[in-house]
Amino acid sequence: MISSYVVTGYLGSGKTTLIINSFREHLKDKKVAVVVNEFGEVGLDGKILKNAYSEVLEIEEGCICCKLSQEFESSVLKIIRDYSPEVIVVESSGTSEPFPIMFSLRTVGTAVEGVICVVDSKNFFKYKDEDTAKYQLASSNVVVLNKIDLVDEDTLRKVEEEVKDIKENYRLENMFSNEDKKNIYAIYRAVRGVVPPEVFAGTGNPIELKKNVHLHTHEDMGQRVVEFERELSYEELMEFLSKLPNNVYRAKGIVKLKDYPYPVFVHYVFGDVDMGMPAQGYEGRSFIVLIGKGLQDIISL
Repeated sequence: MISSYVVTGYLGSGKTTLIINSFREHLKDKKVAVVVNEFGEVGLDGKILKNAYSEVLEIEEGCICCKLSQEFESSVLKIIRDYSPEVIVVESSGTSEPFPIMFSLRTVGTAVEGVICVVDSKNFFKYKDEDTAKYQLASSNVVVLNKIDLVDEDTLRKVEEEVKDIKENYRLENMFSNEDKKNIYAIYRAVRGVVPPEVFAGTGNPIELKKNVHLHTHEDMGQRVVEFERELSYEELMEFLSKLPNNVYRAKGIVKLKDYPYPVFVHYVFGDVDMGMPAQGYEGRSFIVLIGKGLQDIISL
């Protein structure tokens, strides 16, 4: 039977990095196919993952936890038919919950080995109270504390305590199932997306829910695409990002910079900026996707 994993986590937690670094390291002898669910109309994570995997499917224009579930299932079946993978990895949107994805993976006949929730240790306390973040944690059987090199040990300890509190008290299985199932999970630490191999051993089956459960919410989350018709200087790009309002939680895109040989991937998470690997071969217009709340109220950027 084909093994499958769902990688979930809030906006900018490092899901794509974990898939590239950890799955390639620990499942390098397996034939792995990746399914990327992007929130909105412009896909970026899929472009990054295609540099690491040959079989990458992008599902856009919504989220696979709601209206695109049938498209998702048919797409996974096509991957199975065309590529015969041994492992299927699904990276869910940072604004969606993994329950319906897990159901769909089981529906098409795969064995869901783990629901892995990636936690941004540096920014966790900025988003921990969002309902989506709680759903993502509550439904996972593996929690990965990412970006631990960016926080001190005291902060990391507080993050871990808060994660345990959410896992123990936000018990979704009791709300939707007649059975009182034990909340079995494990917490691991990752540096730059690299986790120990035990992550892929799992800690038991992911939480079982009745199939008609629907937990979808985007909490008024939206997106806005900003395009640039000319090359920007590094200073212009940083000025643009520094002026983004607080209701922009995540921004990502590909930008052509003056004096740079290739366009670069740009990542912005709660005010932190990271310039990723060069986007070699990209010939389209520079763009940045803004993700957050109330973006329709932003008149000028």
